[in-house]
Amino acid sequence: MISDKILDINISDKDTVVRVPMEWFETEKKRLKKIAEDGTEIGICIEENLHDGDVIAQRGEKFYVVDIIPSKVVKITVSDMEEMGRLGFELGNRHLSLKITENTVLVPYDEPTFHYLIKLGFHVEETMEKLSDFIVCKAHGHNDGHEHGHLHE
Repeated sequence: MISDKILDINISDKDTVVRVPMEWFETEKKRLKKIAEDGTEIGICIEENLHDGDVIAQRGEKFYVVDIIPSKVVKITVSDMEEMGRLGFELGNRHLSLKITENTVLVPYDEPTFHYLIKLGFHVEETMEKLSDFIVCKAHGHNDGHEHGHLHE
């Protein structure tokens, strides 16, 4: 089966939802091959980023829905804007994808970052969560040899 667009469908209780498990970083890929929980192979050729819960295909009464797999993340809790600014500065140099809420920031887990943030005095914890609706930090080069991050949603 080939999926080439996100379907604008409201799923009711009587419909059969078939999960299509995905890693968080796969949701921004434009071409992807996945196997749904019912064993159906799906070729995904969608130009926009996918989100948890998107209906990407329908076959009869089955609706194939993106299900982002929880992954290991670093959850940083901040208490005020000053702390959020400091955290943004520290994470920006690491070019990490992240998700920001009112008082927390989630980043994909990596041990050096986890320990570095503890050393800097941030309140961090390792947890398993769906990393959805994240901001991707992509580095780009300059002729001065130094890279800076660009945020893309």
